[in-house]
Amino acid sequence: MLQVLWNGIFVGSFYALVALGYGMVYGVIRLLNFAHGDLYMVGAFVGFISLSALGVRTGGVGIPLLILTLVATMLVTGLLGVALERLAYRPLRGSSRLSLLITAVGASFALEYGVRIVAGADPQVYPVRFDLAALEVLGVRLSGQQLALIGFALALMVALHLLVSRTRRGRAMRAIALDPRASALMGIDVNAVVSQTFFIGSALAGAAGFMAGAYYGKIDFLMGFVIGLKAFTAAVIGGIGNIYGTMAGGILLGLVESVGTSVLGGQWRDVLTFGVLILFLSIRPTGLWGAPVAERA
Repeated sequence: MLQVLWNGIFVGSFYALVALGYGMVYGVIRLLNFAHGDLYMVGAFVGFISLSALGVRTGGVGIPLLILTLVATMLVTGLLGVALERLAYRPLRGSSRLSLLITAVGASFALEYGVRIVAGADPQVYPVRFDLAALEVLGVRLSGQQLALIGFALALMVALHLLVSRTRRGRAMRAIALDPRASALMGIDVNAVVSQTFFIGSALAGAAGFMAGAYYGKIDFLMGFVIGLKAFTAAVIGGIGNIYGTMAGGILLGLVESVGTSVLGGQWRDVLTFGVLILFLSIRPTGLWGAPVAERA
C-alpha cells in the first residue's frame, strides 16, 4: 500500500502542475481554458524536438542538459500561451462565457491537429533515458527518475507560491482576481498581468509535458486531451481558482487513481477520475478549499 500511495503522489504531481494553469487563469479572468491540456502536449513535443536537434539519441543524458531543455520548453510554451490569449481570448473578454468556452475548444483542436501536421500522427519515442539510482525506504521503491521529477515539480510549485504571495506582480494578479475594473482604475495594466498569467500557467503545463515525456518515453498529439480533463478535475477538487487547493487536488486525484486501480484494475482509472469530478460538481462544486462566489448586482 505504501508503494501504491507513493505512485499516486508521483502521478498527482503532474496533475497538479497542469492544474495550476487552470487555476491561475480561472482565478484571474474566470476562463476555463480547455486548450490548456494541449499546451502540456506541446511542451512534450518541444522537448522532443529540442533534444533531437541537439543530437541526443535514446540513452542517458546529463542533468544540466535536461534542465536547459526544460527551461527552453517552458519559455516556448509560455509564449504560445500568451499568443493564444492575445489572439483568441482577449478579443472576446467582454463576451459571454459560452463564447469563450467554444473558443477554448476550438483552440484545443487547433493545437492538437497543428502538432499532428508538423510531427505526424504516429507516437514518438522520447530520446532520453534516466540513469539514476533507486532508493528503498520502508519497503517502498523510490526510483531516481521519480525523485528527480518530483523535485522539479516541487521547485516549480514553490516558485509559483513565492511569485503570487511575495511579489508586486503577484499582488496585481490577486487584485485583478478580486475586481479587474477597480484594479485598472488603480493603475494596474490588466492586459499585461493577464498575459503574464497565461505565460506562467502555460509554462508550467509545458514543463509537466516535458517531464512526462522524459519519464514515460512515448508521446503523441492527443496526449493532452485526457490530462487536460484530469487537471480540470484536480482544480475542481481543490477549488478552482485556489492555487494551493489546486495543488492539493492534483495530489489527491493521483492518490484516488492509484489506490482505485490497485483494487479494481487499470481499466477503471478514467472511470474513477470522472466519477470524482461528477461527485464534486454535484455535492460541492466549489471544491474542498474553494469559497462560494457571489455575483455582484
